[in-house]
Amino acid sequence: MELVIQSRNVDLDESARTYIERKLSRLARHLPSLREAVVEITRESVRDQQGRVVAQVTMDVNGTVLRGEERAATVRAAVDALADVADRRLARYKGRAYRTEQARRAARRAAQGSSATGLSIEQETSTEATSEGVEEEGELEERLVRVKQFAAKPMTTEDAIERMELVGHDFFLFLNSASGQFNVVYRRRSGGYGLLQPQV
Repeated sequence: MELVIQSRNVDLDESARTYIERKLSRLARHLPSLREAVVEITRESVRDQQGRVVAQVTMDVNGTVLRGEERAATVRAAVDALADVADRRLARYKGRAYRTEQARRAARRAAQGSSATGLSIEQETSTEATSEGVEEEGELEERLVRVKQFAAKPMTTEDAIERMELVGHDFFLFLNSASGQFNVVYRRRSGGYGLLQPQV
């Protein structure tokens, strides 16, 4: 696994970089297909001393993106918390991959027993999306700080919820394989998930 360490508004000395490498290089032992992990350490100017250091990791597993983010008072504390979050995300992904492989094998066995074709499973690219209301162009440019593009491959609502959990976001834009339309799944404050669909 290639581990890339980046920093913003904070100087990472050699001992801090070594600590980050030691804590996060362990992630590859859980999943040998983990090709790359990008760690970004940022210091923010906030009143809360406990949340000044932000540690974020983005992991690429066979084209699937997993993310985690944690805040703490020190670099080491943030990295410790981040390592735990990344472990959980990888475990969740590994469990999902195992279930998918089991479903693929079951479909193959069923196809061999009849004339039906086998199930084809394809890795999809995880996405992040933001939406803003229509505003004056100048205000929008000041507030819009990031634009992301992604390959929109069809997936089910359940797959979209799973992908949203893997990247650690509260919402997820996806192309619904059932309707052929873009939908958004989101985490409800009261618990459970919601689905936004365009009105035709």
